[in-house]
Amino acid sequence: MATTGTAVERADGPSMLVAFRARNARSFRDEIELSLLATRMSEPGVPREISWRESGRPIEVLPALGVFGANASGKSNLLKTMGDMRDFVLNSFRRGKPGTRLPTRPFRLGEDEGSNPSCYEVELVLDGVRHQYGFELDAERILREWARSYPHGRPVLLLAREGDNLQLGSQQRAKGRATEEILRDNALFLSTAAATNHPLFLPLFQWFQRNLLYADVQTRGVRQAFTTKLLEHEDRRRQVLDLLREADLGITDVSRQEVDPEFKERLTRAMDIIRGEDADDDLGDLELHDFELNLTHSAGGHEIELGIDEESWGTMIWFGLIGVVVEALREGSVLLVDEIEASLHPALAAALVDLFQSQRSNPYRAQLLFNSHEVTLMGDTADRPLGRDQIWLTEKGVDGATRLLPLVDMHPRREESIARRYLAGRYGGVPIISQRTLERIAAPVGGGD
Repeated sequence: MATTGTAVERADGPSMLVAFRARNARSFRDEIELSLLATRMSEPGVPREISWRESGRPIEVLPALGVFGANASGKSNLLKTMGDMRDFVLNSFRRGKPGTRLPTRPFRLGEDEGSNPSCYEVELVLDGVRHQYGFELDAERILREWARSYPHGRPVLLLAREGDNLQLGSQQRAKGRATEEILRDNALFLSTAAATNHPLFLPLFQWFQRNLLYADVQTRGVRQAFTTKLLEHEDRRRQVLDLLREADLGITDVSRQEVDPEFKERLTRAMDIIRGEDADDDLGDLELHDFELNLTHSAGGHEIELGIDEESWGTMIWFGLIGVVVEALREGSVLLVDEIEASLHPALAAALVDLFQSQRSNPYRAQLLFNSHEVTLMGDTADRPLGRDQIWLTEKGVDGATRLLPLVDMHPRREESIARRYLAGRYGGVPIISQRTLERIAAPVGGGD
């Protein structure tokens, strides 16, 4: 797979996601924690060392995680819940008004019918310093909000909010007055601080702005527009073409006809939406065939241009992924991909994982979090796309709540045939199919032959 750069440090320092936690969010009733810390089961050379405090030993963080489980077990909800947190941070101030209800998505299958508050928290290394940030909210207001940093290994208070009581760290008090004056009970302090350009909270806000890039079927049109826009930049055009060629689709070049100014503006908006710089995330009926793209194919020593509407569905899916992959790798961002194998060959899905696993193609410590049914990504040998501590499982109980479990809790051996054991139900996370029920459904009405 083509590389995207050389291993140089970013000017703003190393940053990586370490953990995500949530409670009472979508299908997660109880608290969940998704940890990206490496374990003793990590594959050699995969974890990234990253400094998390001044003069401290670095920690090792994983660049990719895959979540597997049965249909409707909550795999997609995990990524959506992470996207919900990003949306609250980016938009709770700029989209809301006094009295506006917050777009919460609590677990609704219990007796309380979603009346309990929801909670979200991330733990991350930001510019070489460990941070924790989280909040608790209901549909009416922000109930709690907190932020801490660990520059020397001990917690330093940045923000503590309980209802109407707000406490800021000693360095933030004077600069935080402008933020406090416009803070609403239905807006996060972090969102409000970004609106006032608070210098100490702006880097944390900007982490959410450029991270948790989300790729699912609903964002496909915006992502395809984003890839199209990247073709205007020579260095990124080269990366897009490299990824198209490496996918063995027979594509050697991409050209675009001149489009009207209004459509150019829509492409620019797509770039702003992906980068979290546009509050309006609706581009209406944007379709790939609107982009006036032609893809050059080479076959038998000849080259021919085909319109995008003549391409296969898999090619269009891959085209829509390339843009956010390039963006994540260049910016060191976290990319969330729902159903990574959708319309892609398993080898291509594995190659995408390899892009993030390789320190050469991923010098800025970008991270890939995805869900999938493609068990070949688990592997049946020690030489597998994902290590044992990079596999997580979702299960839905009889109460309708999703449980999130790391494979390492089952203590798999390195030589274990993980994919086969998973399909056999040894780890859970697979649907329970009743042969008797299937036979009864298939039986002719009235019991005839």
